[in-house]
Amino acid sequence: MSREDVVLFGIGSVAEVLHHVLERSGQHRVVAFAVDRALIREPVFRGLPLVAWDEVARHYPPKRFRMMIAVGYVHANRLRAERFGQARDMGYRMISYVSPGAALWDGFTMGENCRIGDGVRIQPFSHIGDDVFIGSESFLGHHCVIGDHCYLSASVRIAGHVKVEPYCYIGINATIRNRVTLARSGVIGAGAVIHGDTVEGGVYMSPQAELLPIRSDDLRPE
Repeated sequence: MSREDVVLFGIGSVAEVLHHVLERSGQHRVVAFAVDRALIREPVFRGLPLVAWDEVARHYPPKRFRMMIAVGYVHANRLRAERFGQARDMGYRMISYVSPGAALWDGFTMGENCRIGDGVRIQPFSHIGDDVFIGSESFLGHHCVIGDHCYLSASVRIAGHVKVEPYCYIGINATIRNRVTLARSGVIGAGAVIHGDTVEGGVYMSPQAELLPIRSDDLRPE
């Protein structure tokens, strides 16, 4: 199978990781990076050409190259969503990356520009939309629907029949019980446990760990 040539949008840590895993997967060859013109300081990133977003189609035409928007939870997922829409309008076909270490059951479907990390498990009859990133070791139960432009951090646990509306962010180790709806643009903090439906744009955080009035040297094994 021939490798597809891909341009990545982004120069942050998400883009660095995706460059690494795409190259190792053997299915794609990253040929360049693109970013907003104001962010360009050097013409090269990770040894590859770095071009301005407003010129990417001239240097790497959509008929010959594919695209992935390699941006994390920036501006509540809005930047990734905006560039995703612009790339489509320019005529680019978007790729997705699924780790070979992920377990996806029959009956699962997904859109474009998605990333599914190592150790992710997704049960049957679930669907994720366009531009959804799911971090390593996360679990998605059966009959779940994850809307467009969502970002799930590592080790997120989502039970069956959950609906996550677009533009949500779910932090590391968060847990969502079954038959819950996470309303649009919500933020679920690290370690939070959600038992019921959330409100649009709501921010839900778990209690912070308590600093005890002792030093670690004072601790004694029982």
